[in-house]
Amino acid sequence: MRKSGAVAAIGALGLLAAACGGGGSADGGKDAGAKDATFTAAIPTDPGALDPATAVLSVTNGTLAQAYDALVHQGPNGVVSGLAEKWEVKPDSVTFTIRKDVTCSDGSTVTPSVIAENFAHLANPETKSPIYGVLVPAGLTAKADDAAGTVTLSTPQPYSFILENARDVWIVCGKGLKDRSILTKQTSGSGPYVLSESVSGDHYTFTRREGYAWGRGGTTNNEPGSPAKIVLKVVPNEQTAANLLTSGGINFAVIQGPDRDRLEKMSGFNNRVIAAGNGQYFYNQKKGLPGADPAVRKALTQAVNLQELGGISTSGKGGKATGLVWESMEPCKDDSVTGSLPPYDTAAATAALDAAGWKPGADGIREKDGKKLSLRYVYVTTRGPGFQAAAEYLAGEWKKIGVELKLNGVIDTKLAEVMNVSGDWDVIWLPIGVGLPSQLTAFLSGPSAPKGANFAHLDNKRYTELVAEAIQKPGPEGCKLWAEAERALFTNHDLVPVVEDTLLLAMKGATVDTYGDIPIATSVRMKSAG
Repeated sequence: MRKSGAVAAIGALGLLAAACGGGGSADGGKDAGAKDATFTAAIPTDPGALDPATAVLSVTNGTLAQAYDALVHQGPNGVVSGLAEKWEVKPDSVTFTIRKDVTCSDGSTVTPSVIAENFAHLANPETKSPIYGVLVPAGLTAKADDAAGTVTLSTPQPYSFILENARDVWIVCGKGLKDRSILTKQTSGSGPYVLSESVSGDHYTFTRREGYAWGRGGTTNNEPGSPAKIVLKVVPNEQTAANLLTSGGINFAVIQGPDRDRLEKMSGFNNRVIAAGNGQYFYNQKKGLPGADPAVRKALTQAVNLQELGGISTSGKGGKATGLVWESMEPCKDDSVTGSLPPYDTAAATAALDAAGWKPGADGIREKDGKKLSLRYVYVTTRGPGFQAAAEYLAGEWKKIGVELKLNGVIDTKLAEVMNVSGDWDVIWLPIGVGLPSQLTAFLSGPSAPKGANFAHLDNKRYTELVAEAIQKPGPEGCKLWAEAERALFTNHDLVPVVEDTLLLAMKGATVDTYGDIPIATSVRMKSAG
């Protein structure tokens, strides 16, 4: 089943819709590195279909990152080269000069026309790509000049982040460009590794290509300590992943739950903590649901001690939420959260529900017009026990004001179906991890499923107006407007930012740099024994 674009908002679920988020560098030390070893990383769930045009989950994009390249990449201090060696940015276009030595995994040359064909496919309405309008701006066109070695991406009007968006689009080449049906289970890219074996639900093995020299910032895949193979092993349980790390069964895992404590205290690890987007929840505002009433949304928000909830959901490892975008990635640093949410006040929440006509029933659950104030709450179960504990805490707090909360834990890949196909939810805990505010607009405004990605049926006119103005200003110039747009969402109680999630990147027997929580294949260095 095709996954809806709304799942691209799940950045921190392992989210994102393309590999978004700040990364970091591991300390490689002076180890000369093991020769032609195998690097094994745990992934929390199966990545599903491997077509880059439909890839929205972070686990999928992390898998694709081993075999595909983008035009540019995010470096420690900004955008660096990828398939493109240089670029020229204008308010409504960016022209990339493509490296002449890039080849696909089948040996064919990656030309500007190949790249332009990728963007044309994504923009084609028949493709129904969930990343169109998110990672690929609506109305974008691509024009190739093979003689000059350039490809130009243009938008109908000025677009804030036209260069930065290109870092999140994987380029298909070779056989996969001619027959995209093979991309469900195969890879067809110019990246440093090629998928050589896959067992759904168990593991994905990638084998090193020869002659690769056009990685992030011009890196290669054949440095001392570079692995001959990369294995992504499906390990849904964090405790199991932590145990495999300690025993040497894997080299890398992302840990969010309580196992962090023991791994941080053990010797022999190369660990790093990164910010991982926000933990937050949305109210479903579809007509006829309780969340469509702003008074109900405000009351529910007031009834929760958000600081306490954030501590529970992150097992005490979270930070203060300041906005919707990963701070390390975006050019804007404005705090849009402080002062935008109502204070914790159970009495005020109770009074608000009374005023809205929701009266306590015989069982203590409020009723109105013969309907109980019973809400369906959806959250993922693959991110440690904190999410479960947070769900139970919410249920307890809302019960105090006469609201019943029915808990529904699902795995990551089921989230899309609940959000956009069945629509069977009232409140959803949805971590977000995106690198640009423009990547969220399709989810926070516009048409709802099946015509659009506005999964919560939001209709915040102030947000829409501010976004329309901000999107036409170059990056930093629009920061104040982007922050004001976020505040419009928070003050209307459309969504509730609770906490900045953090993740432990735990490594043993290897070091690796990451893009968010996704290992950068060309940066892996296997340590020599002893």
